[in-house]
Amino acid sequence: MDWKRAAALLYGDWGTSKAYVIGLAFTAPIFLGQKDLIWGYRCLPVILAVCFLTALVAYNYIVVCRCFPDGGGVYSAARSQSRTLAMIGALLLVANFTVTAALSGWSALSYFGVPKQYLAVSAMGLMVFVGFLNFFGPKHTGSLAVWLAVPMVVVVVALIGMSAPYLITGLSQVEALSAPLEGGRTIGFSELWIAFCGAILALSGVEAIANLTGVMKADPGSTAEKPVVTRTAMKSILPVGIEVVIGTTILGLALLALPSDLVKMDDIKAHYEDVLRFMAEKYAWLTFHSESAAKIIGLVVGIVVGLLLVSAVNTAIAALIGLIYMLARDGEMPRPFTKLNPHGVPWWPMVLAVGLPIIVLMMTISKPTEGLELLAGLYAIGVVGAITVNLGSCTFNTTLAMHWLERGIMGVTFFTLFAVEMTIGKTKPDALYFTLIVLGIGFGLRGYSQKRQHLKTVTVREEIAEAIEDDHAERQLELDKPQSIMIAARGISPVISFALQEAKLRNCPLYVLYVKQLAVKLPGTLANPEKHHWQDDSDAVRIMANALENGGRLGVQVVPIYAISDHPAATILDFAATLGIDYLILGATKQRTLKSLLTGDVITEISKDLPENIRLIIYS
Repeated sequence: MDWKRAAALLYGDWGTSKAYVIGLAFTAPIFLGQKDLIWGYRCLPVILAVCFLTALVAYNYIVVCRCFPDGGGVYSAARSQSRTLAMIGALLLVANFTVTAALSGWSALSYFGVPKQYLAVSAMGLMVFVGFLNFFGPKHTGSLAVWLAVPMVVVVVALIGMSAPYLITGLSQVEALSAPLEGGRTIGFSELWIAFCGAILALSGVEAIANLTGVMKADPGSTAEKPVVTRTAMKSILPVGIEVVIGTTILGLALLALPSDLVKMDDIKAHYEDVLRFMAEKYAWLTFHSESAAKIIGLVVGIVVGLLLVSAVNTAIAALIGLIYMLARDGEMPRPFTKLNPHGVPWWPMVLAVGLPIIVLMMTISKPTEGLELLAGLYAIGVVGAITVNLGSCTFNTTLAMHWLERGIMGVTFFTLFAVEMTIGKTKPDALYFTLIVLGIGFGLRGYSQKRQHLKTVTVREEIAEAIEDDHAERQLELDKPQSIMIAARGISPVISFALQEAKLRNCPLYVLYVKQLAVKLPGTLANPEKHHWQDDSDAVRIMANALENGGRLGVQVVPIYAISDHPAATILDFAATLGIDYLILGATKQRTLKSLLTGDVITEISKDLPENIRLIIYS
């Protein structure tokens, strides 16, 4: 993945934050003893502070991506410190992705113009629809975000262009409309801090870029043993971070700069959920003095922003499926969570990825006018918590190659975010309760999973642990045979017997390749193919055990090879070329026409691209 696609995928999540952050900052209620204060025109310093922290976090994630070229998400970063800490970070990400899907769906439908009383139910239907699409394992989950990144940038630039003549005069209007509180009381630091914590959602999505480093294009001069993605990660984060920071700042000022004789505070409060569409209509009217032009421009902006938010729903659900599956494969969740459907998508993670956002949306049915604010509170504690665990793990990991200044800046950012997380927990009891439920259920499932696997946690000295790990070194294979055969096995069938007989006749080793088709992108170091073992896959165990047993009786050296891929044909070709085999044996099966149309014919794809020096044998 080059930096352009990585940046587009990041923008699909991070860039959507301005769609609701600006409106929430304007209407954020702050508890002031006896009544709530509508922040209104006093929100500009809060928006500026949030944008500054966003820029600081973006800088820290450039460092994180450099230190973790094979995936630097919170689970990977914290796992090097403690499995328990990694589990906490992963569960905070579960909470984050859950509310991301619910919040993005709610906001998308708001931009589409769905009435408030129907938003919750409509958003639930959207979750089911997106889950249905993910049932078939789409290979390019982020494609919609890539295609909509450019229109969204055009929308932001157009809004800034239309509002530019009013920005300077808007500053004086902000000062005039920021009326003092009752009794001439000024706003204290604690109230500013609480407002700042309530609008912290501009950080949403930045964690996604760290999980992409494992599939990023390596920098020139780097090697497979020591990959470097610093340049690619920096070029991915910088343009998106600059757009988010500058765009949110200017659009926040543009909202406050709307002429007071045209727009009242109550008008903004009524449209805080679709504030960009509202701003587009008003500034289009001021620019073109045409009611129809204002409606058309507002509709276009609503469609573009809404579609990008729908893409964010899809990205969140796909990420949640991958995260739960990764935890199950790593032994932190029950083993049944690794069972795949015919399209390579995990069954239970898919059900949970759709069901959890629906459960969260049920909480908003009784409060349709406060739905976005409620979801925002739940969202903030998850995303801030995950980023805090990630940066804290990196700050105190002395093995990471960081300059003292980088570590110092990261430490300051960590302590700031930790204070934000504590404040959200204190001021948003619903969010704290939600997070504790997620952590409690997650650790309960972890304990149940480990009990079923007859695992027991013990503490040993580091040298003993290293000695145990060294005992699992893979045996060396005999690769000096004159010829070699590889079979791509999909099950126990006569084709395996045929391959064994051919290997015996030719006196050569037989490579038995089993490719598990998985339509899920895994974050972090567990996406590394070196972490995959056929002994952990029940389907692969049956095939390999059968081949090894029969190979032993015939005196044939059987070499098991296991891979997980979303493109089996390409994986088979890669192994065939890398191992330099002479004969590739495939079994022909009768495929249904619809399945062939959706997934493609593996034999056709292989025969088209197979090197001329490798002979293809099709057994039928």
